[in-house]
Amino acid sequence: MGYAPKAYTSYMVIMYKKQLTVQRILCLAAIIVSAIVFIYALGIMTDLYDALYDTMRNPSDVFQTDVSGSIVYYNMQEFNKVFLNYSIVLLVLGALLFITNTHSRRRYYIGNYCAIGLFAAASVYLAVFAHSYIEIFKGQFLQIDFAALKEHADMWGTLYTESTFWFDVHYFVFALLLIVAVLLVVNAVWKFRLMKEEEQLLEEGRRVLE
Repeated sequence: MGYAPKAYTSYMVIMYKKQLTVQRILCLAAIIVSAIVFIYALGIMTDLYDALYDTMRNPSDVFQTDVSGSIVYYNMQEFNKVFLNYSIVLLVLGALLFITNTHSRRRYYIGNYCAIGLFAAASVYLAVFAHSYIEIFKGQFLQIDFAALKEHADMWGTLYTESTFWFDVHYFVFALLLIVAVLLVVNAVWKFRLMKEEEQLLEEGRRVLE
């Protein structure tokens, strides 16, 4: 960059500094939001377990229940296992951003673009997958006989809830995830453009010396 006009060189330095700051923040945000998704996957069935598990008194036949509709607890279990596994994969892909030094590299290489692409693709897939199932199970939850659930809770001292909080909060969780994923892609495009500008600047400097 010694061949470049001084003003333009200073501009490139400033832009690279800004971009490096942004990419560090975004890679850290990717890890944080992945951890939030993991924690959400762990907690999504907490209230269902506390409120509904005890209503099914025959483990060999989950359709025998004191509360109509409580089968949603069992219906969600397989989804929850898959969701939890996917959230672990997302955490690994978030860590991959740091393993490939995507958070600190001044210039990106193919590995950095792959790490960003994998994280973004996994984020979109997980958000769509989880949203579709969570909405289905929320509908099943709302079909519970809450009067019977209240009577059961009063009799046995178990949790009574009509709250859909754990279902509804997924909008916030996955909105955060998708925002970070989109910003990582935007940041990669910004980085690519800066690198192209730098290459053009160096090429122009070489032509001047020829």
